[in-house]
Order: sequence, then structure tokens, then C-alpha cells
Amino acid sequence: MGGTMRVLLIGIMVVLLADGVKAEDSTRVIIGAERLFSAEYFPLIEGKRIGLVTNHTGLLPDGRHLVDVLFEHEKVELTALFGPEHGIRGDADTHVADGKDLKTGLPVISLYGKVRKPTPEMLQDIDVLIFDIQDIGARFYTYIATMRHVLEAAAEQGIPYLVLDRPNAIGGEYVDGPVGDHALEPVIGVDQIPVVHGMTVGELAYMFNEERGKQQLPKAALTVVPMKNYSRDMWYDETGLPWIKPSPNMLSLTTAALYPMTCLLEGTNVSEGRGTLRPFEFIVAPWIDGEALSAQLNAYGLVGLEAKTGELVPGEMVDGIKIYPPKYLGETCYGAELQVSDRINFQSAKAAVYMLHSLYTIYPEELEWRESRMDGLWKTKSIREKILAGMAPKEIITAWEEELAYFRQVREKYLLY
Repeated sequence: MGGTMRVLLIGIMVVLLADGVKAEDSTRVIIGAERLFSAEYFPLIEGKRIGLVTNHTGLLPDGRHLVDVLFEHEKVELTALFGPEHGIRGDADTHVADGKDLKTGLPVISLYGKVRKPTPEMLQDIDVLIFDIQDIGARFYTYIATMRHVLEAAAEQGIPYLVLDRPNAIGGEYVDGPVGDHALEPVIGVDQIPVVHGMTVGELAYMFNEERGKQQLPKAALTVVPMKNYSRDMWYDETGLPWIKPSPNMLSLTTAALYPMTCLLEGTNVSEGRGTLRPFEFIVAPWIDGEALSAQLNAYGLVGLEAKTGELVPGEMVDGIKIYPPKYLGETCYGAELQVSDRINFQSAKAAVYMLHSLYTIYPEELEWRESRMDGLWKTKSIREKILAGMAPKEIITAWEEELAYFRQVREKYLLY
């Protein structure tokens, strides 16, 4: 090997090692949590008292948890932990109470109970806030709402806020669904984004913060620690990172791909498969005819989605965790089992409309609407009302194109990758 080539390779290795990354990991995605300890970003936390918003997904690729790394670091002081929905260790499926981290003894403050935004009292001994949680890419997955609440608190209290970026699990290119009742408003929070937003948590933080500033609202002293080797077209299994289920019912990437579609079943009396090892991959109930429903779904010709007859019996334990009691606990349910045959072209937000349309078409008497939940997921009552009025799915979907186009235009300015 020539001398020039040796110098070049040594130079590359030095850069990688200076950024806290092993040379052999250079082709995988380097997450923000790894880069936090580089010469570029560590000065932002050195000598500071830290409040960390995280959960069980806050792992480095070597298996260490960011909580432990910061707690053991001699040049920082980790003073408090803040937990989102499902808790700091990801093993709760209901509202979460305050507590103490068993490993470090640090106080754990719940941001998914009575309090969603940290209070000034919670932040009085904190010099810098850090957010590090793996999201999946759907508006109603609550971790991005937690990120946004903390951003607002940081802005109001004048505390620097670091968001350590991680991949959008279902890719960063597909953007779809209604924005709802807050369409065409400044995009300052989750109420102004569509069902599938196609952004990383860091990009969302950047957008929310800058749009707040344009509305003369307090801006946070925000730093997004970006990833390396990441591109928008990547799905999580293409990043080289280990899959860690982000929540008790998000067991696989297939589950995540279908979630923006089948989560809407939470607004009905139809089961989405909770209480099994394949939640969000089914559309079932004791009164559904699996052949009829599957035939109806397949007749729509939805690209990338196939339905076949399926049945299941929901239980109360999923992968060792006791979950919130699912619909039809212990009863045999029948219906459609969903398979994603082309995830790149599968349009989950649109498929949700067709799914609800099929259920109402076949089972107008049996289907029950949990209106507040359904309308809360869509951020509007119009989708439900249009289905009940007999409007065709294509017409319903066309109606949200203007608000989606507005969001896309705003979103484009804040993409980091």
C-alpha cells in the first residue's frame, strides 16, 4: 500500500475515533447519542447539571444506556431523569408515576401522568436538558409530544436543550394524512403535523422551535446533535443499528409500518391485535367474517398491502409485559391479517381510511365508534363524519391534499438529511 493511501486511511480512523465511533462501525448510522461525547458537542454539557429525557431506547450501539454513561462520567453531573409514556425502562402500558431509577438512585419524573411539561420546580437544579428517545414516525406516537413539551419548558426557563437525533423507523420520505382542525397554522407542535410526518425527532424539534420564534413565542437554546451516515430513504433495518422495541406493543418494524393505519382502530370496537405478539397487524373482532373483510380490503387494490383471513385470542401479557387490558380479552376474534408486501409504496395513512370504510360498509350495525378517541387520532371529526355520510375513500383523501401540501412546504425548510 502506498504512503499516501496509508495516511488517508489513518486520517479517516482518527476522525472516526475522535467522534466516539469505532472504525469498524463507520458504515452504519452514527446516532446523536454517540456524537454527544465528541469534541464538537461535549463542551455543551461539560461541568453541567443534566436533566435527561429518555427511556429504554436510549442505548448506545454497544449496549450501554446513556443514563449509565452520563451518571458514571466524571465531567458531568446527571441530576434527574424524565420518563415518557411507558416509563423510563419501557415496561409500563398505562400512565406512569414518579419514582426512582433502581440502578442509579436518581429521581425519575414522569411526563406521562398528570404533568406533561416539566414545571419550573422540576428544572431548578438543571443546567441543560437532553432528549434521547427512539421515535417511529407517526403523529400519535407520544414521544414527539413529550419532546415538544420539554422544548417549550426549556424555552420558557432559558435552559439549553439538546436533542440527540435517531432515525425515523419507517423512513423519512413518506408524508401523508390529514393535519386536522389546526391545518394551515404555524407548525409549532404535533397538532399541526399530519399522521405520517416523514421527519426525525431532531428535525421536528428544529422545525417546532424555529416556527415558535416566527410567532414571537419563546425559542429554546436548541442544539440538534445530528446523525452521520443517515439518509431519508432508510428504514430502521437499513441503519445497521439493533432494533429495540420502542414500546410494549411495538415489537417489530412491520408493526411500525402498519401502526399509522391500524392504530385508528383504537377509535372503534374492533381489535388491532393488542394482546398478541403481532399487535397492529390484524383487524379482528368476534363478529367479523374474515373472508368477507379480507376480500373487501383486497378489492381496493391498495399498493403494498395484502389481507388474508386470520384469528387470534388477545391475552394480557405481551413479550413479558402486562399490557393495558386489550379488547376482547380471552375471546376468539376473527378478521383480516395484514401483510406489507411493498413497504416503499405502501401508504398507511390512506389505507386507514379504506380500512374504516370497509368495516362500516360490511358492519354498519356492529361497528361502534369511540368518537373522542377516533377524532383525537385524526385531529378532526371530519374523517369519521364523511365515512358515516357514505363518502368514498378517494374523496375523503383528496380533501386533505391542500393542508398536506402546506405542511410539506414548511417541512422542507427544516430537513437535516
